[in-house]
Amino acid sequence: MSTDPMSSEIITVQSHIIEKQRKHPQATGEFSWLLSGITLATKIIESKVRRAGLLDILGADGRINVQGEIVQKLDRIANETLLRTLGYRGNIGIMASEEDDEPHMVKDVGEEGRYIVLFDPLDGSSNIDVNVSVGTIFSVLRRKAGEWNRENPVVHLLQPGFEQVAAGYVVYGSSTVLTYTTGNGVHMFTLDPDIGAYVLCNEDVKMPDTGKMYSVNEAYLSTFPKGYRDYLGWAKGEGYSLRYIGSFVADFHRTLLRGGVFLYPPTTKQPEGKLRLLYEANPMAFIAQQAGGAASDGTQAIMKKQPKALHERTPLIIGSKSEVDRVLGFLA
Repeated sequence: MSTDPMSSEIITVQSHIIEKQRKHPQATGEFSWLLSGITLATKIIESKVRRAGLLDILGADGRINVQGEIVQKLDRIANETLLRTLGYRGNIGIMASEEDDEPHMVKDVGEEGRYIVLFDPLDGSSNIDVNVSVGTIFSVLRRKAGEWNRENPVVHLLQPGFEQVAAGYVVYGSSTVLTYTTGNGVHMFTLDPDIGAYVLCNEDVKMPDTGKMYSVNEAYLSTFPKGYRDYLGWAKGEGYSLRYIGSFVADFHRTLLRGGVFLYPPTTKQPEGKLRLLYEANPMAFIAQQAGGAASDGTQAIMKKQPKALHERTPLIIGSKSEVDRVLGFLA
């Protein structure tokens, strides 16, 4: 979409949200205020990513996170940016990050803190040093009715994916793209650096129902369950192409636009899978479903899984519905 005011209308993500809310009389405007915090944080993160080589913020910072992964300097910066920016939104009661052991109680906001935000602040951050696309993933839940459990806030976060009220991601690549859904379609915005705003570039995105591409780390092929190995053997014989970047956000973004399937199977070393259910699988499954795609852990729909722990992992099959169904057929 051109941002030349003489050639077309400029629709920013904030104006798009407001317009959608006008169609729902019960809307209070709280979500647009929450989303503005997320968009502000991602603009700050984008500026750091773009100048990482100039600011001496590449590489590890010497810590290991709760996932057992080496923390990159940009992981810490992105995490702190989201916590700091969203912490000033009075309608957020709890925040949880893939990088942190425990959730963050924003403040004692009582009934006002009705929203919960979970996020992976910088997915694929180990690829920053080699200039590969990375991203931010977020999921928004509504606090369950009833007593506000301040002693054990985790109980408020363990909601299945179908309870999400919004989800989205930002991919920092050759352009910076925000994709989000509130359960009313998937909408995509590109950050225009000239005006500092996310501008609508693709409304009501639909994932192709088929696509002869698969995305998986085949280095672990020998450790995959037989059904996955059988599927991959079949796909090669049918002329499917392998497309694998190694940043989940970037791999999913391509699958959303081009079709195909992304796989992260269980392995001998990680029988429960590797991707995080709450921070990665659930929000992407919500987007995929709203775009006409599908997501499964191999036995059930991702969106129906009842989380048991804050940092629970899961296998993931996500992409075009017919391609996901084909993989499930091999697993069956």
